[in-house]
Amino acid sequence: MIRDLQGNANMSPIVGMLYAAVTENNERLKAITDGMSQDEVDYRGLNNGFNSTAQLIRHLLYVDLNWVYRIKGKPLPPPFIEQYGPMIDENNRLPMVSGVPLQTLIAQYAHVMQLLQEICSPMKDWELDNVVTFGHENEKRATIRWGLWHMADHSRYHQAHINMLRKWYKEYSISK
Repeated sequence: MIRDLQGNANMSPIVGMLYAAVTENNERLKAITDGMSQDEVDYRGLNNGFNSTAQLIRHLLYVDLNWVYRIKGKPLPPPFIEQYGPMIDENNRLPMVSGVPLQTLIAQYAHVMQLLQEICSPMKDWELDNVVTFGHENEKRATIRWGLWHMADHSRYHQAHINMLRKWYKEYSISK
């Protein structure tokens, strides 16, 4: 198997490469979570002191969904905010997610990836220079190019957390 970062044939070259980075990481997320039980998906580490895989996947899909709508130049529709939000809870932590099957989380994330493909397909490379706002108060600014890169990078960052949770869960399960 040859790995490459080529987007769909109908995408501009740089848009396609960035889109491919995001989708490659989404596929990697599916691979590293494959076969997890519900107990493992909800596992929050030692003394329940960490974010669960469910929380991390929901967070990733919500962040990416926000980026999709930023790139579209539209506010995130209220039904999405109600279904997947908020970004952080009243304690400045990721909201609790428990009992949601992995397949549901992955399917919800697949919908976000479909929306991303729909906006990336007609996009031209020069549009990557467009600036959008982001952050909890829209206090930050970035190009669309950076936003797409961030989606891929952010996913890899939290995949490291999921891998650590999986390691701890296996150790904990064996020691029981």
